[in-house]
Order: sequence, then structure tokens, then C-alpha cells
Amino acid sequence: MLRGVLAGLLAGALWGLVFVAPRMVPGFSGVDLAAGRFLAYGLVALLVVGLGRGRRPDARQALAAIGLSVLGFTGYYLLLVFAIRDAGTEVPTLVIGTIPLWVMLLGKPGHLRWRALAPALLLTAGGLALMMAVPDAGEGGVRPDYWRGVLLATCSLACWTAFALLNAAWLKRHPEVNATDWANWLGLATGAGALLLWAVAGSGIGALRAQPQAGLFLVLCVATGFGSAWLATILWNVASQRLPASLCGQLIVSETLFALAYSFAWDRSWPSAAQLAAVAMFTLGILAAIKAHR
Repeated sequence: MLRGVLAGLLAGALWGLVFVAPRMVPGFSGVDLAAGRFLAYGLVALLVVGLGRGRRPDARQALAAIGLSVLGFTGYYLLLVFAIRDAGTEVPTLVIGTIPLWVMLLGKPGHLRWRALAPALLLTAGGLALMMAVPDAGEGGVRPDYWRGVLLATCSLACWTAFALLNAAWLKRHPEVNATDWANWLGLATGAGALLLWAVAGSGIGALRAQPQAGLFLVLCVATGFGSAWLATILWNVASQRLPASLCGQLIVSETLFALAYSFAWDRSWPSAAQLAAVAMFTLGILAAIKAHR
């Protein structure tokens, strides 16, 4: 269990970097950064497999990787981008922030009593409530496509929740596939999906090259593609193989904790009292979940 928990926490630490990267290159859209990161992930996986450092999937394994890559990477993010376009930032962020709760609820092992898991659920829900301000319509009133955005955000939530549960179940059914090979196969599928994501919602090459921070953008895509996608996926696969899905769901909260730490470091500021309380509740929630699963 300890190795699985550490792997999940390290994956959260790498995922948290993705929240700071857009602030380093504000002239680039989130779609461009995501497509660049996913494409870099695909290229790393292609390089590893091409050099013979990893196994190649058979037809059934490739089909599973394609389906799960759509759920957990390109499809999830594309739905989120369109949700933000239609409903603004606040509501989709609030909806996506409930992913740890849904994964814990739906991934609970049959032998684990709800009473044992209740402290972790309550602490996580309380932390989320403190972190997320109540959304409002803003000065411009409710957007005309607001409810479509809410629906898209809900679909995005369903995609990643399904990915977390199905990915863990697939790995447990196929112990012969190690975490690195599965991360490579997901990367190959995700890289192909990144090209589609860029074609649908990304900027043209000319527009990207015209940006004054084009070099830093490329560096960030490579860094997050290698660390926040390829390496983080390997670590998450290790956690998914070793831990129940409900505990993995709780560990997703570490992404928020590390993202906050990186953001405060970038801003050279200190968190507010409410944010500190939320961090404490998140941390206690993780500890409570680990205790419940022993």
C-alpha cells in the first residue's frame, strides 16, 4: 500500500505543474498547451516503444488504450474547454473539483463500510467547499449557452471518473501488463488524439510562432508532456494496480494541494486562512482514507 500511495502522491505532484504552466506563457490558450503536452507525451511513448524499450500492444490492448485515452485525456479536456467557453470558468471548475468524491464513492470496495470512509469524504467535501467560491453570472448576466456548458462540464466529469475506474479495473485484470507499457500505449493513443484536439480547437502554426514566448511554450510542452503526462501516468498506473479505486480517488486531491503550492510559490504569496484550512482538510482526508483502507 505504501508504494501505491507514494506513487499516487507523486503523480499528483506532477499533475499540479500543469496548473502553473499556463501562467508562465499567458499568450497561449489552454487548448494549445494541452495539445502540445499530449503530443509530447505521444512522442515520448513512440520513442520508448520504437527503441525497443517497451512492448507493443496487440489489437485488443490497442483498442482499450484508444478508448481510455479518449476518456482520460483528449476527450475529457476537449469537453472541458467547450464547457468553459459556454459557461465560464467557475462552474466547470466546481464540477470537475468533485472528481475525487465520485471516484471514492463509485470505487469503494465491497468489504469497506461507509462508516469507515465517511471521515475522508466529509473532509474532502469540506475542503472543496472552502476552496471554491460560489459562482455567479458576472456583470454580463447569464451566458446564452450556460446550461449547455454545465452539461458539457458534467460530461467531462463523467469521462475522467470513468477513466479512473476503468483504468484501474483494466490494470487489475491484466497483471501481465506493467505500468510503463500501459502508459506508453495510452501515450500513443493520446498523441494521435492531440492532433485532433489541435485541429478542432487549437491555433495555427503561424500564430504560435508569432508569440514572443514561443520558445518557452515549446519547453513547457516537452516538460509537461514528459513529466506531467508520461511519468505521471506511469506513477498513476502503479497506484491503480496496488490500491483500491476509492483510495486512488482520494489521492487525486494531492493534485490540488501541489497546484496550490506551486501557484503560491509563483506568486510569492501566502495562502489565505480559508485556503490553509482547506489544505488541512484535504491532508486529513487523505490520511483518513489511508487509515480506512488498511
